Amino acid sequence: MILTEDITPGAAPKHRGGPFVASLFAALVRGPSMAPTLRDGDALLVLRGGRPVRPGDVVVATFRARPDLLVVKRAVRQQDGGWWLHGDNEFVTDDSRAYGVADLKGRVLLRYWPRPVRIRSRIMLDS
Repeated sequence: MILTEDITPGAAPKHRGGPFVASLFAALVRGPSMAPTLRDGDALLVLRGGRPVRPGDVVVATFRARPDLLVVKRAVRQQDGGWWLHGDNEFVTDDSRAYGVADLKGRVLLRYWPRPVRIRSRIMLDS
C-alpha cells in the first residue's frame, strides 16, 4: 500500500459543537491481501480524523513491528492502545497475525478508481 498525496482543502471542516481536525489523503492499494473488497491498483480516498474507527472499518495503518510498511486492512478490535487488523483475503496473512498491533492513519471512505464505490464496514467476528 502506497500513500500518494494529501488532498486536504485549506479550511478545517466544521463539526457539531465546534471545529475538529480532519484531512483527506489518497492511497493506492498494492498486493492481494484485501481481495475481493479491494484489489491491486485500486485508488482510495482516506479520512484522517472524523468519527472514531469501529470494528469492521477498512483502515490505513502501520504495524508497530513494521513502521516502514503502510497497509490497508480491516479493523478487528482495539488492543494494547492500537488495533488488531486482518486482511479480507483468507489466504494472505500479512496482517496482525504476523506483525501484531497497528497504529491507524485513517479510515477508508471510498475507492475512486477504477470503479468508484463507497467502502462499507462489515460485522467482524473476533478471531
